[in-house]
Amino acid sequence: MLAQFDFQVLVHVDALLNALAFVFLCAALVAIKRGNVELHKKLIFVAVGFSAAFLACYLTYHFTVPSKKFVHEGWIRPVYFTLLISHIILAVVQVPLILRTLYLGLKDRRAQHKKWAKVTTPIWLYVSITGVIVYWLAFHY
Repeated sequence: MLAQFDFQVLVHVDALLNALAFVFLCAALVAIKRGNVELHKKLIFVAVGFSAAFLACYLTYHFTVPSKKFVHEGWIRPVYFTLLISHIILAVVQVPLILRTLYLGLKDRRAQHKKWAKVTTPIWLYVSITGVIVYWLAFHY
């Protein structure tokens, strides 16, 4: 049955998971700005879940499907590769940042959590949204 599965569908699933992580992360930011710590925690866990699911699907996709070449020329080519390269580098950087920030939050070390979150959050948001943009440019542009 697994041999019949079309792993190419995972690229579309990845885009959806990135978009959902972005939305839930934004909602978590709104919750914490309004002082709702419990809702913030729940929304962060959902965002982490979507990001973790993304990583699992991403690795599965790239281990099973040949890489797609970006064939477009002109101004869009350097834009695409700039986004792609920055996205990949920051995606690698964000994993330990998210884990450390999450750990500090779970341990209720709020001052440290807040300092780490100020670095982690914009990177996580950037990686999530550029993942969707790169997907759109590669598969729908």
